[in-house]
Amino acid sequence: MNEIASIDHFNLWSFDLNLLVAFDALMKERSVTKAAVRLKIQQPAMSHNLATLRTLLQDELFVRVGQVMQPTHRALNFADAVEQILSRTQQAIVTPTTFEPDRAEQIFRIGFSSELEVLLVPRLAAMLNETAPGIRVLARSADPQLVHKLLDDNVIDLGVGCYDDGNNRHRRSLLFEQSLMCCYNPNLLHLPRKLDRDTYIGLKHALVSQKDAIEGCIDDALKRINVRLDVSVAAPEFLTVLTAVLEAPLIATLPTRIIKRYAGLFGLATADAPLDLTVSPISMVWSVARDNDPANRWMRSEVTRLVSAYN
Repeated sequence: MNEIASIDHFNLWSFDLNLLVAFDALMKERSVTKAAVRLKIQQPAMSHNLATLRTLLQDELFVRVGQVMQPTHRALNFADAVEQILSRTQQAIVTPTTFEPDRAEQIFRIGFSSELEVLLVPRLAAMLNETAPGIRVLARSADPQLVHKLLDDNVIDLGVGCYDDGNNRHRRSLLFEQSLMCCYNPNLLHLPRKLDRDTYIGLKHALVSQKDAIEGCIDDALKRINVRLDVSVAAPEFLTVLTAVLEAPLIATLPTRIIKRYAGLFGLATADAPLDLTVSPISMVWSVARDNDPANRWMRSEVTRLVSAYN
């Protein structure tokens, strides 16, 4: 950081850095003519470059001895630094950045807005333990209204959930369309396998809510069909809601993937939701600044692969 802060950008701006390439060619060829051929320019242009270098560096730099241009002491001292600059610049330009997950040491910060946290993080943990033990994941809640700012501020590297496109600073990939199912404790609620609309609406409900509305994540879907539910409890975590319906005569309406993955573990019965509830799809979002980052690309690929296993 100190080296970057000490750079005199104004003086470098006034110095044509192409002159360093010309100087290096002269050092390699020790001939104005041959250096011009190497750079694919005319000899007068090469001579002009040398004249400019002599003026800027206040030294002859190259002195003709017979047919060879011999470098001066100033040129010899200057040459190593120039060669390192050009070598590193060429390497940075032409060598693609690679990412080797099995050797990488990195923390990925992933924001979630939905059930994907409890579905994806366990599978990510298993995958990383097997193929990329040096990579760790820090999962956190990321509200859809804030996720793009979290990406802009580098608080998270990736967002997975009910997210929209953002703006031209962001990229988005649709992972899947969501559907809903219901679950309940059959020892506390004696319901038919196939729920009808009136029975469903007449029950007391437990829902996931990550906002002020007690109707939670399906609030907008309920408003679209002009339905109000009797919601007894709403909580931000899916496992809390599942535990609530295990302990109380409530019915939970949750994403299908959550129901299929966890309802059986809690001994809960399942049923299709008898309402036409349309909810937001699940997407992956990231900053355009990380679009070509090999590590971020790799993680996006793994997230897509792991999520597809639930389809």
